[in-house]
Amino acid sequence: MQIEIINCSGSNTVCTIDITPSSTINDVKTCVHKKKGKLYPDRQALRLEAKSKNLKDEETLQSLGLKNGSRLYLKDLGPQIGWSTVFLAEYAGPLVIYLYVYQRPWIFYGNFGSGAEVSITAHIAAACWTFHYAKRLLETIFVHRFSHSTMPLFNLFKNCSYYWIFTAYVAYHVNHPLYTSPNTLQVYGGLIGFLLSEVGNLSIHVALRNLRPPGTKKRSIPMPDGNPFTFLFNYVSCPNYTYEFMSWLSFTIMTQCLPAGLFALAGLYQMSVWALGKHRNYLKEFSSYPKGRKAIIPFIL
Repeated sequence: MQIEIINCSGSNTVCTIDITPSSTINDVKTCVHKKKGKLYPDRQALRLEAKSKNLKDEETLQSLGLKNGSRLYLKDLGPQIGWSTVFLAEYAGPLVIYLYVYQRPWIFYGNFGSGAEVSITAHIAAACWTFHYAKRLLETIFVHRFSHSTMPLFNLFKNCSYYWIFTAYVAYHVNHPLYTSPNTLQVYGGLIGFLLSEVGNLSIHVALRNLRPPGTKKRSIPMPDGNPFTFLFNYVSCPNYTYEFMSWLSFTIMTQCLPAGLFALAGLYQMSVWALGKHRNYLKEFSSYPKGRKAIIPFIL
């Protein structure tokens, strides 16, 4: 049968394809790509109406009620880039930038930085920052299973700018020759909180990975498992974000550095937006989803 592909942003026809009723939306995208070379499958979003929701790749034309001569609406998502590529770039940058500033280069501190003693807290902070972003890089390679293979290319520049600029801002202050460390109890209390939160964050990422079999987009209700750090699933939908914020809050306490606190708050805001969206999706998708859970902060948000 023939399906007419219409541009979402106008009424013009992109192309007409010949395809079978049992074909999937992903098959349609492949056919469109063959006719319109720049529109590779990951760049396409197909809809039943111009302003309706995007169709899932695994849906068949028959299940959608499409017949010979039916129309599908195509939205060009623009140039795409792999999620893993973006994650590797946005996490590698902070690792390199922080360790560079940690050496007190002349470009940041002039001659004043070379002779001043580096505090124990600055050394610990550098180790914590390195551990966090090294962990994130390894998780990207070995742990994460992405439901979508790509994202808009613009996100690469947006995400890298956020992480890289904040890294330079925090590193400049913590490694400054005039930086004054808080008391020992506060430093080591913050360090313990940071390390526990990092283990908690990793535990949630592993638990989420185990919910999705390799090569699938299967979604299930996340629940606590044998790992005690997963208990937060009883209270929030996105405990990985909860632990992430706790890590940077602990880092802020440990260093008593205002830029680190601003980084923690900015991260909390963005992660709250993501968590609320994921929480709403869980509630819509699963009728048995625990009603008492919040999105990111137990009992509050």
